[in-house]
Amino acid sequence: MKPVRVRDLVVAGLVAAIVAHLIVRFTYGSLPTFPLLAGITLAVLGAAEIIAGTMLRARIQHRPGTKPVEPLVAARAVVVAQASAMGGAVVSGLWLGLLVYVLPNVGDVDAAGSDARAATVGIVSALVLLGGGLWLERCCRTPDDPGADGPDRGTTGSGGAYPGR
Repeated sequence: MKPVRVRDLVVAGLVAAIVAHLIVRFTYGSLPTFPLLAGITLAVLGAAEIIAGTMLRARIQHRPGTKPVEPLVAARAVVVAQASAMGGAVVSGLWLGLLVYVLPNVGDVDAAGSDARAATVGIVSALVLLGGGLWLERCCRTPDDPGADGPDRGTTGSGGAYPGR
């Protein structure tokens, strides 16, 4: 399993932003207003992943008072982390597409102001999820991984980026 690449996250976010912008451009008049806290759940999930990653990291590093991590648990955590990072990138792109459309219309359309605030909360929340996913993925690296701090982040031929490989 290879670490998620930032380039893939950026591309997914930009594609989602373009698609969302086009959809909103053609259907904005028929859409209901977006609730201010519509995206806040993503921030809660991201915060939970940050906490879980910190706890898992201590176990992987064999800190005193912690029990070892089963390889399957670490592998599942990596899958959740990568899915969260990609989901956060896509959802932040969706909210960005909405924000790019409504921001210039704030003075002209009544609902645009509240939708812009909702989109801002959504983007921040999705970025928290993205960051939580990247942190959890980083916490799942083994301490003896020679490429953990390098530019390839453990994608060398040793195959030791994550436990259980």
